[in-house]
Amino acid sequence: MTFQKRLWDLVVLAIVIFAAAFATAPWFAFRALKAAAQYEDVQAIGELVDFPAVRRSLTAELNETPAAAAPAEPPSIWRDPLSVFKQAIAPIAPPEPKVDRYLTVPGLSALTRGYAPGAAPAAPPRPAGALDQAKAAVAGPHPTIAYWDPNRVRISVKRPGQPSKATIFTFRRDKLFTWRLVHIRLPVDER
Repeated sequence: MTFQKRLWDLVVLAIVIFAAAFATAPWFAFRALKAAAQYEDVQAIGELVDFPAVRRSLTAELNETPAAAAPAEPPSIWRDPLSVFKQAIAPIAPPEPKVDRYLTVPGLSALTRGYAPGAAPAAPPRPAGALDQAKAAVAGPHPTIAYWDPNRVRISVKRPGQPSKATIFTFRRDKLFTWRLVHIRLPVDER
C-alpha cells in the first residue's frame, strides 16, 4: 500500500511541477529577454523576439495619427502655386523609420526597464556579493502579468517613479515551454 501511495504522490508532484513551469514560463522568457538586452546577447535576443511581428505592430502603433494631428490637405496650384512648386522640387526621401530605435539592443534594454529608448538612465552595475544580488532582486518595480492565457501573455512594466506609464510586452507560445515576444505596446504619450 505504501508503494502505491508514494507513486500517487510522485504523480501529483509531477503534475504540480509541470503546471507551475507552464504557468511561469512567460515570466522567465521576459526575464531572459531583459538579461539578454542588458548584457547585449544578440543571439539570445534573436531567439526570444519575433522581429517581423514586433516591427509590424510597432510600425502600426507609431504611425497612428490622432484626428487633431492629421496632416493638412496638399497645396493647390490655384490657391498656393509656390507651395506646390516647393513640394515638387523637395527631395523625395522616405521618412526615417521610428521603429528602428525600439528594436536595437539598447532600445530593448530601456523598454524592459520601463523607459523609452534614449531616455533610460544608465543600467546599475552588476551586483558583486550575494547580499547585493539579493537587494537588487528585491528592488522594484517588478514586471507584472497583465493578461495570461495558455497561448498569449501580456507583461506590464511600469516606469520607475511614474507608475501611470507602463509598457506592455505580449508573448506568444511557440512550443510547450517556448515563448517569443510578438508585440510591444508603448505608453500613450510616447507614441
